[in-house]
Amino acid sequence: MVAPAMTMIHLEDMENIALGGAFLGTGGGGDPYIGKLMARQAIAANGPVKVIDVETLPDDALVVPVAMMGAPTVMLEKLPQGGEALSALESLQNYLGRKADAVFCIEAGGLNSTIPIAVAASAGLPIIDGDGMGRAFPELQMVSMTMHHIAACPMVMADEKGNSLVLNTVDNLSTEKFARVITVEMGGAGLIALYPMSGAQAKKSILKGSMSLINAIGRIIHEEQSANRNPADKLSRELNGIRIFEGRVKDVERRTEGGFARGKCSIEGLGKDQGHELRLHFQNEFLLAETPGGEPRAMTPDLICLLDLETGQPITTEQMRYGFRIIVFGLPCNPQWRSKHGLELVGPGYFGYDKEYRPIEELAS
Repeated sequence: MVAPAMTMIHLEDMENIALGGAFLGTGGGGDPYIGKLMARQAIAANGPVKVIDVETLPDDALVVPVAMMGAPTVMLEKLPQGGEALSALESLQNYLGRKADAVFCIEAGGLNSTIPIAVAASAGLPIIDGDGMGRAFPELQMVSMTMHHIAACPMVMADEKGNSLVLNTVDNLSTEKFARVITVEMGGAGLIALYPMSGAQAKKSILKGSMSLINAIGRIIHEEQSANRNPADKLSRELNGIRIFEGRVKDVERRTEGGFARGKCSIEGLGKDQGHELRLHFQNEFLLAETPGGEPRAMTPDLICLLDLETGQPITTEQMRYGFRIIVFGLPCNPQWRSKHGLELVGPGYFGYDKEYRPIEELAS
């Protein structure tokens, strides 16, 4: 799908961005409703946010992604105060001794596709039309920047109590491990600024066009909902997506553990899938869809997205409940994730699934 390029983000754009981010977030990325409210408040107070093409940045520009880190389930009760992400960015700027020239989304998912907009509006900065994943993944090192050898540190973490700290680690995996422990001590979630990079590094590493794509997907969902149609069919056509399964959630096992929302759910088939069952495994994001016999239907790094069968609303892992009638939807991932390095970072083996990666196009054929 070639999405029309965004140039500005206004108040009225936030509904579509939250919807599109929730869809591309593959169940994770945090509650988009919270992020939408934060961004709307910041835009109302400070004006619209300029969206820029990364190629327009000077090579010596300072670019910083900002995000929420932690278990999305925690954010349902532990709401941010609103200034933590901006505080993290300002602390990182103080540490580096210079101001950022632009921010961007570390992932194209839910809360983390909207928090950078709130920060950009509050700080008077542009936001880059791009992200580091093209979807959402659960760990900090699982970004395109790691594949391009860009360090996550120095990294700043901040919480709603006013605590903040700077991390410097030897590699990006170590950043994830230390930061995850601190996130747990912060109550399960915190706001972060990390991967400070030059404009030249950003041009090489960022997955381009994400914000425009998020907005376009959200517009499709909104327009189809307004016409009383489920958006799954149009999204399939526009995104080369695959309808994997249609059914009703009959069981959900979910726990918040080690700073993640982990679990699985079972779905009994409806319609053409009547008499069949699908199992979804998640760690913040949906990572594996398989039959009860262990036959994969979709797997990370390809996207597994859920839509409400009645409303077409994207469903996140923390929202999943018994009785939900859903469509399980699959999308091919960005080609970078199918490389050897990409699969080492985010393939099924990394998450402990004893399966060799097979593209969703192959599994659906």
